[in-house]
Order: sequence, then C-alpha cells, then structure tokens
Amino acid sequence: MSFRRSSPEPAGPLPDHPLPGPSIATEAPPADRPSTLSRPVVLVGNPNVGKSVLFGALSRSYVTVSNYPGTTVEIASGSVELARGTSSVTLLDTPGTHCFAGASEDERVTRDLVLSGRPSAIVLVADAKNVERALLLAVPLSEMGVPFVLCLNMVDEADSRRLRVDPAALAQDVGVEVVPTVATRRVGIENLRAALERPRRGQLAAVYPRAIEQAVDRLVPLLPETSVRPRGLALALLSGAGPRPVASVPQAAARAAERLREEVERSLGQPASYAISRARLEVARSIASRVVARQERRASPASRLAARLDRLSTHPVGGLAVLGAVLYAAYQFVGVFGAGTLVDLLEDGLFNGWINPAASAIADRWIPWAPVRDFVVGPYGILTMGLTYALALVLPIVGTFFIAFGLLEDSGYLPRLALMLNRAFRRMGLNGKAVLPMVLGLGCDTMATLTTRILETRKERLIVILLLALGVPCSAQLTVVLAMLGSASAAAMGIWLAVIVGVVLLVGRLAARLIPGRSSDFVLELPPLRVPRPGNLLVKTLGRMEWYLKEAVPLFVAGTALLFVADRMGLLAQLERIAGPVLEGALGLPRTTAEAFIVGFLRRDFGAAGLYHLAEAGQLAAAQVLVAVVTITLFVPCIANFFMMVREQGWKVGLAVAGFVFGLAIAVGAALNALLRAAPWLL
Repeated sequence: MSFRRSSPEPAGPLPDHPLPGPSIATEAPPADRPSTLSRPVVLVGNPNVGKSVLFGALSRSYVTVSNYPGTTVEIASGSVELARGTSSVTLLDTPGTHCFAGASEDERVTRDLVLSGRPSAIVLVADAKNVERALLLAVPLSEMGVPFVLCLNMVDEADSRRLRVDPAALAQDVGVEVVPTVATRRVGIENLRAALERPRRGQLAAVYPRAIEQAVDRLVPLLPETSVRPRGLALALLSGAGPRPVASVPQAAARAAERLREEVERSLGQPASYAISRARLEVARSIASRVVARQERRASPASRLAARLDRLSTHPVGGLAVLGAVLYAAYQFVGVFGAGTLVDLLEDGLFNGWINPAASAIADRWIPWAPVRDFVVGPYGILTMGLTYALALVLPIVGTFFIAFGLLEDSGYLPRLALMLNRAFRRMGLNGKAVLPMVLGLGCDTMATLTTRILETRKERLIVILLLALGVPCSAQLTVVLAMLGSASAAAMGIWLAVIVGVVLLVGRLAARLIPGRSSDFVLELPPLRVPRPGNLLVKTLGRMEWYLKEAVPLFVAGTALLFVADRMGLLAQLERIAGPVLEGALGLPRTTAEAFIVGFLRRDFGAAGLYHLAEAGQLAAAQVLVAVVTITLFVPCIANFFMMVREQGWKVGLAVAGFVFGLAIAVGAALNALLRAAPWLL
C-alpha cells in the first residue's frame, strides 16, 4: 500500500464508538467542552454529491439544488447551530471540485477559499456510491492540515446499488470522524452538527516520486507559516494552483514554484499535476478497496427499470426517442396547458373580464386627472398593461415551465442530454459540458451566464456567453414565443426552430475558429436517474417564482412606465418614425411593433409579450408573426444579462456581444422576411 499516515492532530476526541455497519448514530462530544470553531465552516466536495442539500439542511437556507453538476458556481453563506444549540458558526457552500488545481473558474472559487486559510473546518461531502473519488480530496486536505469531517452522503442510494461502506474502518484510515447522512431526508444531520464541534486533521499522506519530494523540500522553506501546512501548500503550487489564491505567498516563492514545476516535469516527462494525482489515487483506491463492499442482493424492479431507462436515454437512437418524448411532454404542459388554458383563465377570465374593467370604472370615477388615470388604466397603464402582461400572460407560462424544468433537473436527465450532444457541440469548439449552462439559459440567461464558470477555458466561456445572449431565450420569453407560434402553423414552428438552431450552430462554429484559445476535454459524471422529490420540486419552483415576482415584475412595470412617458412626450412616435424604415422595409412589420422592440432592450420577454398582444389583436399576419418572433428571439440580451456579461468578461466583451447580437438579429429577420415574400407557400 503506497501511502503513509502523518501523525494525527485531533481538534477534538474521536468518539469512543465509531459508526458500526449501517448505523447513523455517533456519540456526541462532551457538553462541558466549548467548540473550537471561530472562523467559517466550508462544505467541499465533488460535483453533485449533495452539498447544496446539506447546506440547506444545516443552515435552513435555500440554494438551488439539482441532480446535475454545475449548479453552485459561487459561495453561498449561511449559519449553522452546532450540537445542542450552544453556538453557531458561518457555513459556506462552495462549487463542486475534483481537485484543488483549479482547472475551471468554479473550481478556483473552492480552491482559493481552502488555500486562503480562512476555514476553521471543512465538511468533505462524499457520495457514498463513490468513496474513492472523495478520498482524492481527503489526501490533499490532510496534507494541508485543515481540520475536517467526512460526511458520507447518499448512503440510501449506495444501499440501493448494493454498496456498503464501513464508516468505522474509513474513519480509522483517514483519521477524521465519518458521518453517514441522507441529506434529502435530514438523516444524520444532528450527528454532523455534533461532529463539527470536534473536527480533526487527517492523517493521510501520499508517497510522491523523488523529483516531487525534492521540489517540495526546496519550496517549503520559502513559504510562510499559515494555518495551511507549508507541505500541503507546496504540493498545491506544484500541481498548478499558482500563487493567486494565497495572498501571503511571496513573489519569490511563487516564481520558485514555477521553476520547480518545470524541472519536475522535465525530470518525470509528464505534468507534475498528473504525477501528484496519480500518487493520491493509489491512496484512495487502497482505502476504498478495504472499506467498500458489494452486497449480493437481487436488484429491485425499480432499480432494473431505472437501469433500462439510463441505457435508453444515452443510446444513439433510443436517446433521440427519449428526447422527442421529453420535448413533446414539455410542450403539452407548458405550451398547451400553461400558454393556453391558464393564460385564458387569467388574462381573459380574471384580468380582462373582472380586474381591468373594475379598475377602469373606479379610475374614471375617482381620478379626475387624465394623465394619472391613463398611467394606471390607459393603453400603457401600470395595471392594464404592465401587471396584466406580467401576471396574466407571462406568469402562468413561466410557472409551468419552472415545474417542467425542475422535473428535468431532479431526474438527472440533463447530464445525459449533455452526453448525447457532445459531438454536435465539438463542432462549435465546445463539449457536452456546455449543454448545462445552455439549458440553464432556458430558465434565466443571466444565471446561465454566471454558470459558464464551470467551463475550463476562456474560449469556451466566451462562446457560450455569446450563444446565450444570441439564441437561447429565457423561460419568460420562450414561453411567450411558443404561445405565439402555437396559434400559427406547424410550419412556422419548424421554420423558427430551424432558423434559431442554424444561427446558433453557424455563429458557434465561426466563433470557434475566430476566438483564440483551446477547448477542454469532456469529463462529466452521470448522476443516477432519480424520481424527483415533490418537496424539493415545490421549494425550487416557489423559489424561482419568488425570483420572477421580485426581479421580473418590477421591470415589467418599469417598462410600462417608460412606454407611458415616451408616448406622452411624443418620443414613442418619433422612435417609430426612426425605426420605420427598418421595421416596415427590412422586416416587413408594422410600426406599432416598435414599442415591443424598444422595451425589448429592457427585457426581451416584455418585448415578446408586446408582440403577443399585437398578434392576438390580429395586427400581425402569419409571416409577420414568424419574422417578429425570430427577431425578438435573437434580439439583444436584457439589461440584467448584459451586466452579468460585463461582470464576467468586462465592458469590451459585453458591448461587443450586444452590438453583434443586435445587428445579426435584424439581418436574420430581414433575410427571413425576404424569403417568405419570395416563397409564401412555406407557411
């Protein structure tokens, strides 16, 4: 066995009775000894091991939880009360990471926090189905000397796969307390709270090649004494972490680490990070082989069905059938039920049938000032336009979309979709991992832009940010567009889809050729297919609905107020005259669509809602509906998405992307208008 144990340095006593067999109980530390924790406790682990669920269970705070990697891209903060409620500490949730080398932006977030020396303790969250992978993080944490607790999460799923982990043996090997949990059911949470009062420093240490050991010996004297052991920090620097995450690393030490890494790689003939990871992998495999056992038990019918669906969802042919079935079900639920039944009930039945007429009657009687009355219930009224659009038209469509999207998230289908589309994305200089932010963009482009941090290279992040701004409509916009196309012909739906997909593929391929840099390899874990939990789905949907009501509805109201002021000042008519040649000439649309495109700068979904209203009123012909929805789909990103692009990539990139997208949207709309005029039989 090629690893050694360092001398343990407990931050508290090991329980007298470690967890035997499947038991979830541990002995709590003595009540008369105060907690040693003062700085934050940090959740660390591989992607998709349940950190966010655990964070919610410990802190009673909600963060987005999904059955695929990449959901958490920033640090979430909360507080956790330790055993018996005697004290509480700050709890931080970090993005998932496979190592501390920081290959992607989200991994760097975790790496920077761990190496900064801020945490007083780490909760290393492990998937009980894959202990070996978690041990790859336990080794460097032990070498860094950071006290931690090993949380063995999802033991129920391991049991369903006939895997049994011996927590007592694992605790003895690693040198820290091991707490089995099922975070989704809050099993073992109180035991984890108790364990956090006495975190330990691990005792694992891998045996590295002689060249690496010599480099470590030369680098350690140059490093400052911090809460992170110099040896662990030296190994992190040699494996590629670099000096940026640790402000206290002197420049001389940083330069020395670069030189030593180059010497090691020349000596070994391979990257230093690979040699370090390989040594740690030997430790992880050795321990996992002794603490994990497979139980001989016949698989249940549900397990066999899940296995068949798993194989079918990634099959080259069967996977397309599954995708078709998923899209059809989503269309029926969102496009037919949400955009049809619910919108009719709320818009025609409630708002236009009761609320707006009653409000107009009250305003006519009690508000003598015409401008104020029109501001509330006029053509550009806050109630009759802004809130009607936001609550009666968009909200029911968005709500059903959030439910459908939550089902796809929690089921584990999205990573399988990424696997299927990997080859197509390769042609755009990306890989299947880029599917995740692209699909998230169907919920909100702003948050999807943030999640591009899971991509490893700047080139990939730039391409995905461009494609998100260009051709990935957010949930509110997409559902309004689908509602418009749902009342048109099937040919219109097909043409819209073909144009959007074609533009995205073409722009992506050109961007891959023109943007300098490299693409990364495709490595993505497939989580198990799961039956979505109603409680998680409800909390997630309500959280997203709350986001919509807080973030989107005020912008709908602001957009309506902007239109009202522009109309009163005559600016709207002037803008319509300025945009007239483009709208009427190039796009073949009436000038009245100008207001929809104007507020589209504020929110594309509000612009789409304006076009929907015109289409319902019969002011747009079939060809005009298609040209309008194609143009608004490709239109400039909303303000929130624009500022997120600026935050992630800077002003130059944000302005360049917005300008390019605007010009391309008009050009594509004009080309489609010319095509439909030349070949009206297409519709």
